[in-house]
Amino acid sequence: MSSSGSSSRRSRSRRPLPLRDGVDPVRIRLADPGQGPRSIPEELRRRFPDRLAELDAALEAGQVVTADGQPVTSTTRRHRGMDVWTYRTPEPEIEVPFRIEVLHRDDRLVVVDKPHFLATTPRAAHVTETALVRLRRDLGLDDLAPAHRLDRLTAGVLVFTVDPRYRGAYQDLFAARRVDKTYLAVAPAPPGTPEVRERSSRIVKTRGVLQAVEVDGEADAHTRITLLETRDGMGLYRLEPTTGRTHQLRVHMNSLGTPITDDDLYPDIRDVPPDDFSRPLQLLAESLAFTDPVSGQRRQFTTRRALDRWPDPRI
Repeated sequence: MSSSGSSSRRSRSRRPLPLRDGVDPVRIRLADPGQGPRSIPEELRRRFPDRLAELDAALEAGQVVTADGQPVTSTTRRHRGMDVWTYRTPEPEIEVPFRIEVLHRDDRLVVVDKPHFLATTPRAAHVTETALVRLRRDLGLDDLAPAHRLDRLTAGVLVFTVDPRYRGAYQDLFAARRVDKTYLAVAPAPPGTPEVRERSSRIVKTRGVLQAVEVDGEADAHTRITLLETRDGMGLYRLEPTTGRTHQLRVHMNSLGTPITDDDLYPDIRDVPPDDFSRPLQLLAESLAFTDPVSGQRRQFTTRRALDRWPDPRI
């Protein structure tokens, strides 16, 4: 069964079923009346023939409901644009064997140190093994939602909102680029590498294509790159993006001839078994700083992690 945006801000606020093990129910948009079976259960059985037993069990238990929480039966009336909600049992997933460390928690925010290999939110094959679902379950916070996202392969500082009343304020803060972000990365540092570089380009990521690419056109991605230290031809870099395009840091470092170490997409796609956690991408969200939109106070959060290829002697 497919979800029609159940993780969005609007649908989450109108969720007519509670979470189940930290996972949102799915929202299903029905065909308009006259374009399918008259009975809602019949339409669902037609659309999801591979999940008949699960669907029938949900109908029997009253766990297929309308937007106002009423259980669906064969006599439930349909209308144009109608949604129903139910649960979908996630497929078995390989456990990501790393903990999430909570850096800060208050009535509005939970800030964590996300490990490599753990997605921020459910998507595709990653549902239960995501930071959002783990934290909802472990902290007992059903309304927890991300203020922004980190790629699955990137570790470091990640901010979640606790109270739905303030969710939009923090999400807008990130969307409007009013957050100062720094990352650390390990990558080659050949002789003559400048201490400071700037990279601006236009980046396009096509759905279904693994790699993002730089194309001609007005730049929509900018990164400041500072070489902090070198060892045996390798460097520790601080990356400061002022934009947030998909794979931006990985694309920019690769385009400069210094791809991030253990990147399985750039410059070349590397096939990695899903249970291989031995070579994490050497990219770490080091810090976030912003003026709190609710309190007006300046806030900063810093990772306690280090990169495997450049261990921090202080840790």
